[in-house]
Amino acid sequence: MSLFSAIIIAFLFPTGAGTLHLKQVTEIGIGFIFFFYGLKLSFTEVAQGLKNYKLHVLIQLSTFVLFPLILLGLKPLLISLVGETFWIGLFFLAALPSTVSSSVVMVSLAKGNVPSAIFNASISGLIGAFVTPLWIGIIVSQSGGMSLGDVFLKLIIQILLPLVIGLLLNKKLGHIAKKNSAKIALYDKTIIVLIVYASFCTSILAHMFDGISWLNFVFLFSTVFVLFWFVIGVIYYISLKLKLSIADRITATFCGTKKSLVHASAMVNIIFANNVSASLYLLPVMVYHITQIVILAIAANRIGKRTLKEVE
Repeated sequence: MSLFSAIIIAFLFPTGAGTLHLKQVTEIGIGFIFFFYGLKLSFTEVAQGLKNYKLHVLIQLSTFVLFPLILLGLKPLLISLVGETFWIGLFFLAALPSTVSSSVVMVSLAKGNVPSAIFNASISGLIGAFVTPLWIGIIVSQSGGMSLGDVFLKLIIQILLPLVIGLLLNKKLGHIAKKNSAKIALYDKTIIVLIVYASFCTSILAHMFDGISWLNFVFLFSTVFVLFWFVIGVIYYISLKLKLSIADRITATFCGTKKSLVHASAMVNIIFANNVSASLYLLPVMVYHITQIVILAIAANRIGKRTLKEVE
């Protein structure tokens, strides 16, 4: 609701982002998001379930290879349906890492392999700090946008440096971060909402929505929904072929399909800085985020109840 409220307010008050200097605020805010991420990352918890290599490889390849390759393969079709701008947004979605908290919670609800979920969700964010900008940097460079060098320079300053500092301080301050995890989560969400608002303000002032029909939006929403179910089906089919246990299949399906709105909001501000189409690139991620939360929450509860009945 906060995300959609931010979009509505942006249409009503498109000059607000400049007045409030949100560009500078969100740039600093992004650094603290990844500092807290590093601060909360416990290597002890991550190490649990490390030996289950088949599951780990499947989840990480699904997140960072399978998903982007699907979008590349469907590029001609999707561009004809939603246009090139929304296709870049869809590819941005495909290249993102998995979430941490919601992945673990939903795997737990569905009675999946929780230690492996913790490992994969946590390591996904670390891998994504490198792989996501690399994927997007290549695409943006091909589209005549920001150079790959600029992308990684901003990456190092705003994401990697705060993340490393947080990791180094984990032993001393990690317990404080965990005690205040609710406050940190609220802070993360606040920065996300501000980034969404600022991005839409920029696009509205540049009249980016003028040339987009309602049909484009309908195709976009439909594409995100179909893409979500298609990836779930592919991952589940591969997990069956690998003869993974039921718990591991649940973990692979849930962790391999999740995409992080936190990382998306931070990286859109870095990779597509000063780009008037930034909000259009972020829109597919927002739609996917809502889709994955609603559908996987329902699925997790149903699968969890069914698993309990089978055990009994």
